[in-house]
Amino acid sequence: MASQTPAVVMDNGTGYSKLGFAGNDSPSFVFPTAIAIKGSSGGGGGSGSGRPAVAQKPSYLTGGAGPSGHLSAKRGTEDLDYFIGDEALAQASGPGYGIHYPIRHGQVDNWDHMERFWQNSIFKYLRVEPEDHYFLLTEPPLNPPESRENTAEIMFETFNCAGLYIAVQAVLALAASWTSSKVQDRSLTGTVVDSGDGVTHVIPVAEGYVIGSSIKSIPIAGRDITFFVQSLLRDRNEPDSSLKTAEQIKEEFCYVCPDIVKEFTRFDREPERFQKYVVEQLGGRKVTVDVGYERFLAPEIFFNPEIYSSDFLTPLPTVVDTVIQSSPIDVRRGLYKNIVLSGGSTLYKDFGRRLQRDIRHLVDARIRKSEEKSGGVKSGGLEVQVITHKRQRHGPWFGGSLLGQTPEFRSYCHTKVEYDEIGPSIVRRFALLGGPGQ
Repeated sequence: MASQTPAVVMDNGTGYSKLGFAGNDSPSFVFPTAIAIKGSSGGGGGSGSGRPAVAQKPSYLTGGAGPSGHLSAKRGTEDLDYFIGDEALAQASGPGYGIHYPIRHGQVDNWDHMERFWQNSIFKYLRVEPEDHYFLLTEPPLNPPESRENTAEIMFETFNCAGLYIAVQAVLALAASWTSSKVQDRSLTGTVVDSGDGVTHVIPVAEGYVIGSSIKSIPIAGRDITFFVQSLLRDRNEPDSSLKTAEQIKEEFCYVCPDIVKEFTRFDREPERFQKYVVEQLGGRKVTVDVGYERFLAPEIFFNPEIYSSDFLTPLPTVVDTVIQSSPIDVRRGLYKNIVLSGGSTLYKDFGRRLQRDIRHLVDARIRKSEEKSGGVKSGGLEVQVITHKRQRHGPWFGGSLLGQTPEFRSYCHTKVEYDEIGPSIVRRFALLGGPGQ
């Protein structure tokens, strides 16, 4: 049966989870990675946080008596009395349910909650029988092997899935960029700039392998831009400065400008040409919110972080350049040539163009310096190319969809038979799609 069915692709991120089937253009479901559980206080990872999955199997799946306090302690319909995604957020706004976020900074924080989240994802949303499908799951760079083992244990023992492949999100994002017309050769070498809701990663990948020692994270991402827009609205005493309105302005009106001083001048010279409004309902009446400088000022915090924070001051282009320079010298040319954007916070108009220009300036300045030192010996130059493409928002998911439909995908997966024979440690070594085993 599993040989005819499409693979299930699940990309669980800190902010949102993307679920769907290999071969599709977009995920079937995108919703917050949140779970609402009855009678439990919201927020943290809970008492089971961080323990291995085997130590905290929910009893509704093993048939035993669950630990007291678990909703699985009672047999019957109460076992399933929890919600995920948008339903979880809706339930948590009323009494009786606490909201939990099972993933923090890309890593699973609570395996008990994650198991229930997957259960609802598979049976309630995707509506599939796991034993009939192969599963492709994603993981962040530098995911600890113990975490990968816990994932395998839940997928094989709890859900009895036919096969499992755990792919690194950055490698999948590179595969997703193959849809761009700029990409000539389908290479798995490149630098992934992945910016979502909570954090921005710059990840160098050579031949499908992540260069772990060179990865850098930036504490600026989508959420910070929303907060920055909100603070600008408050400074101007706009009638509505809610997070919802700030988010709407961020998604509909923000863009990246080539020169911030010139942009201010253009804006001041012709305010009526740039003027935009957002009309919101506030307490039963309609209010009009002006959209001002935040249109170009908010995404600018990637390129001039000092306008937002005094804690982090390195511009994104400098971080990308540093990451590539700290990678092995023989792959640097390929890393500059294939800088791939991924995640919702890279979707601003002209984001890729500005990033490419700024990195090229850094590279050209370095080449000029070395030419002067070497007494005028000309350098061959270096190609800097930032790839933007239509699948950026759900890059890792779409890359998983592409790879999950290839004929050789199943041969890379670990099967239930192999798992039963060897155990969870089987996922410590995984065959790389299009490359040798690790």
